[in-house]
Parts: sequence; C-alpha cells; structure tokens
Amino acid sequence: MFSFTDSDMFSRRCVWVNGPVIVGAGPSGLAVAAGLKDQGVPFVILERADCIASLWQKRTYDRLKLHLPKKFCQLPGFPFPEHYPEYPSKRQFVEYLESYAANFDIAPQFNESVVSAKYDEPCRLWRVKTTSSSSGGAAAEEVEYICQMLVVATGENAERVVPEIDGLKDFAGEVIHACDYKSGENYRGKKVLVVGCGNSGMEVSLDLCNHDAKPSMVVRSSVHVLPREIFGKSTFELAMFMLKWLPLWLVDKMMLIFAWMILGNIEKYGLKRPTVGPLELKNRHGKTPVLDIGTLERIRSKEIQVVPGIKKFSCGSVELTNGENLEIDSVVLATGYCSNVPYWLQESEFFSKNGMPKAEFPNAWKGKAGLYAVGFTRRGLAGASADSVKISQDIAKVWKDDLKQKKQKVPTHRRCISTF
Repeated sequence: MFSFTDSDMFSRRCVWVNGPVIVGAGPSGLAVAAGLKDQGVPFVILERADCIASLWQKRTYDRLKLHLPKKFCQLPGFPFPEHYPEYPSKRQFVEYLESYAANFDIAPQFNESVVSAKYDEPCRLWRVKTTSSSSGGAAAEEVEYICQMLVVATGENAERVVPEIDGLKDFAGEVIHACDYKSGENYRGKKVLVVGCGNSGMEVSLDLCNHDAKPSMVVRSSVHVLPREIFGKSTFELAMFMLKWLPLWLVDKMMLIFAWMILGNIEKYGLKRPTVGPLELKNRHGKTPVLDIGTLERIRSKEIQVVPGIKKFSCGSVELTNGENLEIDSVVLATGYCSNVPYWLQESEFFSKNGMPKAEFPNAWKGKAGLYAVGFTRRGLAGASADSVKISQDIAKVWKDDLKQKKQKVPTHRRCISTF
C-alpha cells in the first residue's frame, strides 16, 4: 500500500480499493467477505463499532438465543460446531462469528463510521467517506475510499426506533430501549412497563418475570404467536417443508390450527391475531411472528400483565387507552429497529426512503453501478446467507473479467492515493 500524507494539500486521506468496500461487519458483511476471500477478490470491510457483530455483542439481552435451529442460521462454508445446542446462545453465536472471521482471515477496519457514500458518475466510481478515531482520545481522521463496487451490509436493524409518546419526557423513572436492556437483575420488585409485543418485548417481559419484577406488556396491535416447536420439530422448519408442497395460504391455515391446538385461544389474554396469516404477513410487511418460549404461560398465570395502547405518561404512571392508570417504576421500549442507510448513502433508485431495497426478495441484492445489498431480505440469517453467496459470486465474476480484459487503467488522480 502506498500512502500520500501531505496534509497541507489534502483535507482527507484517500484510499483506492482494488475491489469492493463492504459497509458493516455483522453476519451479512462477514458472509460476503468470506465468499470474496474464497474467490481471491480483495476488499475492505468497514465497521463503526470496535468489534464484529456489534448488535449481537453490545445491543442484545443476556438470555437471548437464536430463535431458529442452528442449521438455518449458519453462514456459508462454515457450519456450527456439532456440540452446540439446537438453539445456540448469544455468547455461542458471537464465538461462532469470531471463529468464522478468523477462519476466513477477515480483518475489518473498526471504529470507522461511514458518513457518506456517493457514486461519481463521470469517474464511474464510488466515493465512501468515513471518520475514524483511535483509542486514547486521538483526533478523528477522515478517509475517502474510492472503489468500483459497494456492498451495503448494515442491515435492517442498524438503529433503534424510539417512538414519540405523549408525556414520556415527563416520566420520572428510568426509560431505556431494549437494546440497552441486559437482564432483569436490577429490576427485582419493580413495576416495569414493556412497550412492544414482538419477540424482544415478549422475551424481556419473561426475563423480568424470572427476576421477580412485575412486568406489564403493551400490546397495541395484533400479533401472531406461534409455538417454537410443533410435534418436536421447529415451527420454521415445518413451515418451510410444507411450502415445498402446499400453497402459502394453506400452510398459514395449518400453522394457525397447530398453534391453537398447542397454545389455545390467545385472544382471551389480550393477544389479538392479525387477519392475515403469519407467513403472508412476514412476506408482505416483514413482520415476524413471535415464537413462544414460555412467555404465554406467564401471561396465563397473570405474572405478566397484558395492557392496551398508551395514551400518555405522567411523572410516575401511565394512562392507557382504556382509561386505566398504572403506577410504574421503569419503562423498556421494545419498539424495534430500522435501517440507517438513508443517513449516509446518497442514492434513491435502489433504496427507498425507509432504507430498504425497493425490489422484493429474491431480487433485492443487486442495484446498478456496482451497488449491492445484503441483510435486507427480512428473512433472517438464512436470507442474508443466500444473498451473500450471490453477491460474492457476482462481484468475483465482474472483478475477474475486468482483470482478464486488462481494463483496470490507473487514472491520474490515483497517483496521490493509497491502494489496498
């Protein structure tokens, strides 16, 4: 690598990448990087945090386990260890990802945040601008990466969603997002309002209950709750098997019949089911059904109280939409996450305003001008793995064709930039 460091002439350091820049070192970014390593394609992988899979390492609760069997969650070319349980823990999954990165010799550049990425039409290159800082309080450094291909691997869950709720700022107790919740140990004996009834909301409520807290869970809209396993088989695995032979609408009906047989009528506990089936709802809107791991039993026993929507907060209580007032000590916002792509990617043809690709699965992995997206399928780790294989193979073909035809002419501006 050749460097030019005359700071008097340039406001930022420039780096030419002889391959793609991958933004994000979560499972999706690592999977693409591994595929490129296998194909012998050079790349740079940028990560704003100081570790891989920062969402899993720093923004998840301690009791978290994979919701699906491990065979549906492993990344390409590297199975889970045989001794791992069917549903690996958070710690085990992080260890697996660290082994994955080591196995493929993937070395992300940590503490480097992408502030903008824009396609330079005249030069037919991507310009990716970042800021980075070293430990010890060193001044932030600006870097501009120049490349022909850009892989967006920041995923669907890059930023927390914090809704605006009337009076929340006036509430005197602790308010945290679920990404900052670790365990219920500090909430023993406290009345905690959990806002949200997805998988996170359900598990946080269960964890609070297991630590002798008194959780109330806000269920504002309808939700599908399914057993994690049906007749000893993973619910997800059973659904995927049936979809090979049956139409989606019929599989949805059968899943709901099985759920009723195992879980009973959940609507009498305040959990109203959507009119659209669980698989169709997932395909249409990306809304994942809740896989029950014990929360429903605590709701039945009234150890977890289900409450309707929130009207407003006051100093030490919350008024619900049914007129009831609850005294509470703390609030956990299990209100989900969103993409952060619109904040840094200056592009509007491939990505929509909500930071998700406009095209639907399975065609949402490739845009124009060397733009790729991975981890946006709303189909979990299996969807990300499938897209990562397509992306790494496509990039490798383009890169090798370029190499064969000797079209990689070094432009004049590249004399003053570093090279990877």
